[in-house]
Order: sequence, then C-alpha cells, then structure tokens
Amino acid sequence: MENKKAIKLIDKILEDLDKKGINTDSLIEDLKQLREYALQEQIPLVVKVLRFTYEHILENDSFLIPIPDDEPVDEEEESSTIAAGDIDPVESLKYLISLTKSVKNKTNVSDLREYRDALNS
Repeated sequence: MENKKAIKLIDKILEDLDKKGINTDSLIEDLKQLREYALQEQIPLVVKVLRFTYEHILENDSFLIPIPDDEPVDEEEESSTIAAGDIDPVESLKYLISLTKSVKNKTNVSDLREYRDALNS
C-alpha cells in the first residue's frame, strides 16, 4: 500500500499481534480500517482478503489458516488438510498482514491469493 496511514496501521497491527496475540476487539476494527485504505487505493485482492480475514476471526475467535507453502502445490495435494496443531495463528496472521504492505511484489500477490482461496473455502 502507498498510503502512509495504512503503513502505520499495518505496523500497529503487527506490533499488537506480537504483544497481545489475537485480541479480537481491537484487531477486527484495525482490519476493517485497513480494508478501507485498500478500498481507497483500489486493491481488490487486499480488500477481499481483509474482509475474509476478519470474518474468519469473528467466526473462529482465532486465525486457523496456515502460511502458504513456498513450493507450488498440486491440485490433488491441495485437498489434503493440515491439522490445526500445525498452525501458528499469530505468525500466519502476521505474515498475511505484512503481505499487504507491498502488493507490487508478485510473491506477495501469489500468497495473498492463496490466503483468499483458503479463507473462502
């Protein structure tokens, strides 16, 4: 994102996650505000991922999506599920939020798409 306020908000979210973990009260509001910045900058992928993220957190009271693999995944392998114990909710959410800082990076966009697909399934 280009907006300095959005970058500051991303940094605040990451800092809060480090200090407090997933505190749904402030986190949801921060994600909604960050989504507004993404709307202003017209970044539809980030807008959608952030909405899916806060809806997922509201529904599950945690973030149960793993960090995307570095290696490409076969579509057949994609259907295999990962045990919830293998997921570090805070680290995965921090990674997702950090991806929104630079959507010009192709790897970030690819990982955001993977998050979008995982959150939407």
